[in-house]
Amino acid sequence: MTDSKEARLARRIVAQLKARGSVAYLVGGCVRDLLLGREPQDYDLATDARPEQVLELFPKAQLVGAHFGVVLVGEETAEVEVATFRSDHAYQDGRHPAAVEFETDPRQDVLRRDFTINALLLEPETGQVLDFVGGRADLEAGLVRAIGDPQARFREDHLRLLRAIRFASRLGFEIEPATWAAIQRERQSIRTTSAERTRDELVRILTEGGARRGFELLDHSGLLAILLPEVAAMKGVRQPPEFHPEGDVWTHVLLMLGAMRDPTPTLALGVLLHDVGKPGTFRIQERIRFDGHAELSAQMAVEILTRLRLSNDQIRQVEALAAKHLRFKDVTRMRESTLKRFLRLERFEEHLELHRLDCVASHGLLDHYDFVRSKLEEIPQEQLSPQRLVSGHDLIRAGYQPGPAFSRMLKAVEDAQLEGQIHTPEEALELVRSLFGPASPAGS
Repeated sequence: MTDSKEARLARRIVAQLKARGSVAYLVGGCVRDLLLGREPQDYDLATDARPEQVLELFPKAQLVGAHFGVVLVGEETAEVEVATFRSDHAYQDGRHPAAVEFETDPRQDVLRRDFTINALLLEPETGQVLDFVGGRADLEAGLVRAIGDPQARFREDHLRLLRAIRFASRLGFEIEPATWAAIQRERQSIRTTSAERTRDELVRILTEGGARRGFELLDHSGLLAILLPEVAAMKGVRQPPEFHPEGDVWTHVLLMLGAMRDPTPTLALGVLLHDVGKPGTFRIQERIRFDGHAELSAQMAVEILTRLRLSNDQIRQVEALAAKHLRFKDVTRMRESTLKRFLRLERFEEHLELHRLDCVASHGLLDHYDFVRSKLEEIPQEQLSPQRLVSGHDLIRAGYQPGPAFSRMLKAVEDAQLEGQIHTPEEALELVRSLFGPASPAGS
């Protein structure tokens, strides 16, 4: 095991549970990752101790799933979930069992889980692994296999359809044939999964590694057409070969997904959706054109991400990434003021990385990317976002009456400031007088 705060806390919890006569094991994804030599993202424990017994040992812990016997034990910034062994009764809503029963046999707890590679138990002190479902063999073979009847597992919790694809793409595994066939048969049931749970899985597929493979699997399973029909519509949409020798829009986006490295959720969603307006703007006039596709992509991104219940901040950023991704082609011709405003866009590093990915997945030319990077290095921050020379209050004090012209005045001043033409408040007010005339006398 690693020596992270979470790992140390998990070991201490196991030791204290064993000291009181209980059995306790690491379980699930952390065991899978440890056996694969990966750093676990979190640690979960399974025990025969009842929730009230866990709470007796750890009085500051929280009961976060009373019905399911889950206790959250925290220490400083580390948290570990401790769940009592249980078996589940029939599922009625595609997510929750109608009832659960606490168990003392770890095998019963394992049989209710989703995939064999997530059903391994590890005793941290001895390193002993309990494997009741062939999970170690599937880890070695690189297979995602449902436990027992795959169709029954997916009907219990419809989100498992997406989880299977996430694990396969993240780990570089294949999906076992019977499990894959069940995903295809049960794909329509994903419609009943909440937008929030669906969103979380899609974002994980995009950001945990293997995003290209994940979206290829979503496509081949039929899930993509159900969840993101606007993205599926990119397939077969031709592009001008002189700019996009790689092929259609879908191929272009897949190449970009494959070239991402540790993307933020907004960058990954920007990559996925920056060209989603191309099918709706496709036309042939001398050559293939997509006039207005950036604007349509931004509009569609807002609609899609609102449907998936992303935060307003995330939606605004992805909208901006889609709307402005074509502006890089003009950077060498922009006025200094226009370029500086462009470079100081919020989270500009995501705009720049989206442009780089856009280039490497098409014509391969990085001239504009290199130009922008050199500008970012040579322009000091105080010149990129200088302190304002005048404000609206200054204009009022100078005798100007508030009104629509104020915004034009302030923009003209900022333009001149960014161009290096003026440097003082006095010069700014003189510029306003020269462009907009002198202030009207009071009361006139």
